[in-house]
This record gives sequence, structure tokens and C-alpha cells, in this order.
Amino acid sequence: MKKIALLPLLLLAACNSPADSEKGAGGPPQGGGPPAPPPYQMRAELPAGDRLAVQSDGEALFSNRCGACHLAGGMGTNLLTKQRIAAGEPPQSGLLANRTDLTADYVKSVVRMGKVAMPPLSRTEVTDSELDAIAAYLGKAGK
Repeated sequence: MKKIALLPLLLLAACNSPADSEKGAGGPPQGGGPPAPPPYQMRAELPAGDRLAVQSDGEALFSNRCGACHLAGGMGTNLLTKQRIAAGEPPQSGLLANRTDLTADYVKSVVRMGKVAMPPLSRTEVTDSELDAIAAYLGKAGK
């Protein structure tokens, strides 16, 4: 009975032999570096400093604070694209930066109150000054 219980351990030890670690098993693939991350993971870097100070670069703030969902490939973009296609509009209108029908007040309202699958974002997640810059960017982005 003890021999049967040891069999899985022996198989596991054989699968993880020292020869595998010498070959670099588990490392990056041969023939180049890792693949590029999807667009929604490639967010802009923000300058260091006080987040409460007025930020003027709405595009970088949008990319950093909202990009995980609202850049190409993000869940929010995918959901909005499906809705826009169903309404007979082009798929590009699913990207918030391409929309021409957004106003700054609408953006602020949706961010603070949430809408459908989007949860409301607190002032800790996006400060008022950051939201002002993002709303101004989206309000004129597609125009």
C-alpha cells in the first residue's frame, strides 16, 4: 500500500528533474522576447508629484486611469463596441476617444455615478482635478 502512495511523488519528482532547470525551462521563449502586452495594458506614465494639483494632460490621465477598460481590447471598449454595432454605428465609435457625442459633464457624471457595467469611481481612484482633465479631453477628443 505504501508503494502505491509513493508512486505519484516519484512521478512528480521525475517531471521536475535538475536537467529541466539547466535547460532554462519556464524562462522566456527562445527566439525573441515576450510578446507585447495588449493596448489596454500599455498605459501612459504620469509625472510624479501631487495628484491633487491640476493636471493638464487629459489624454495621459485617460490612458492611465481609464485605459485598463477603455483602450482597445479593454472590457469597456468591447461592451461599448457591441452596443454601437447593434445601433448601426461603426465599431470605432466604441473607443471613448473616438466619440463625438460626449460632453465633459456627461463624462463626470458617469465616472462618479457609474453606468451599466461601469462602477462609480471614487475621488481616491480619480481625483476631481484628474477627472476635469479627462472630461475635457474626452469632450473634445473626437471633434
